[in-house]
Amino acid sequence: MQTEAIAIVTPAQFAQQYRQYLEKNGILDTVYRLQKQPDGSVALPVHCNKLCQLHLLNLCDTVAPGSTCTFTEMKNPILSKKSLVKSCHQRLQEELYALVKRSGVLWNDQLSHDLPQVWKRHGDMIVLNENAFQAKIWKTLEPEVWQAVADALGVKRIAKTGRVSADGFRTPRVTLLLGDDAWVHHIDNGIRYTFDVTKCMFSSGNITEKLRVSSFDCTGEVVVDLYAGIGYFTLPFLMHAGAAFVHACEWNPHAIAALLKNLELNKVSDRCKIHKGDNRQLPLNNLADRVNLGLIPSSEEGWPVACQLLKEDRGGILHIHHNISLYPETRDALFNRKNVDAGPYKEQQQSLTAMLPASLTERAGSSSETTTPAFTRAFKRGATEESILNSRWKGPINRSQVGTNSGTCFKKRIFTHLECQVWAESVALRIRNVLETLHKRPWWTNILHIEHVKSYAPHIDHIVLDLECKPCDDN
Repeated sequence: MQTEAIAIVTPAQFAQQYRQYLEKNGILDTVYRLQKQPDGSVALPVHCNKLCQLHLLNLCDTVAPGSTCTFTEMKNPILSKKSLVKSCHQRLQEELYALVKRSGVLWNDQLSHDLPQVWKRHGDMIVLNENAFQAKIWKTLEPEVWQAVADALGVKRIAKTGRVSADGFRTPRVTLLLGDDAWVHHIDNGIRYTFDVTKCMFSSGNITEKLRVSSFDCTGEVVVDLYAGIGYFTLPFLMHAGAAFVHACEWNPHAIAALLKNLELNKVSDRCKIHKGDNRQLPLNNLADRVNLGLIPSSEEGWPVACQLLKEDRGGILHIHHNISLYPETRDALFNRKNVDAGPYKEQQQSLTAMLPASLTERAGSSSETTTPAFTRAFKRGATEESILNSRWKGPINRSQVGTNSGTCFKKRIFTHLECQVWAESVALRIRNVLETLHKRPWWTNILHIEHVKSYAPHIDHIVLDLECKPCDDN
């Protein structure tokens, strides 16, 4: 069967200019290739409904003054490479259309909208999102439908995810639809991971933070990863950041099994010790140069143990993950300087210091009551005189100014969201309070950096606070 396509013919020296103009204005028909004519000119296929004779007359002067162009019909035009390659979405719809048709059911728009637009791939497994394949017909076509999906997408196993379980382990609700083994392999930034998708999570959205951790210089440092999982951050600290040793804390037995395998896979088992169980009961202290608190929506329950882990003589850095709400009304709840000694702040601070192990607070000479050291109270009174919310640096981004006030340091610079800085300043104060309660001496906290990792929804952002903590010089 002969096919035809309308084209514009122009001399070869003007062909590139015409192609760019026609493509930019949606006139070029990309289904077909450009074709060289016997006289050396070039035919560019176009959508004829978007051109008229008057447009053609003006085209020469618009695109390339001095050029010429005419209409022609291309006989049996050659398909472009782009149109010859079917997208995975096209292959998927064609496979399922044929399957549904064989079952005697008419294909409709609802079924088209029911197909997945995105998915996660781990080796030879595709993990579908929970919104895909909701129509009842797919259930009647099992297992053929999952084999068809696998064939279309070039994999051997299919799984489907649901919402994360609220079981304390953040266990994913993943169902294996095709295949017998749920263990997958994944390579991320040169690091090899293996895990059971039905038992453990793998967050590809955290890749920017994993790359950032990989860029740290942790040479000679001891790191504690309080929420290690399968090694999302433990492994970058060991393999790329150069940490001397990592203590990895995890209480999910399935994640521990994967972490053990991942340490072996990447040949770093000799530089890591896994601590199983609740990290709040961790029998370690005074050993870490930095502590990673990679739990969301909040890692607040881990702050006291993180403080006890920092080296007493020189402190260290805390990497505190948190989901921040960017609704304006949240700002006052995050940090109200005038009420820092009372209300919710006081209750939160008492709950934090109450979580400190009795043996440590007794060793520091504390009483059974949660107290606020005199130097911390003095700081709080002084802080009300000048609100940080009104003193933040407003100058160019390449300028910075450091403000200190009795042991807490804030780098005054431009932040995208004020709420992130407000939260960070609140955390800096509260962490310093815990450290002072624990050690009965002044400590200094410094907001080094606030990193935006990803957005979950409008007004909800995953951020990481890099907080430097050091004991103050007694002199």
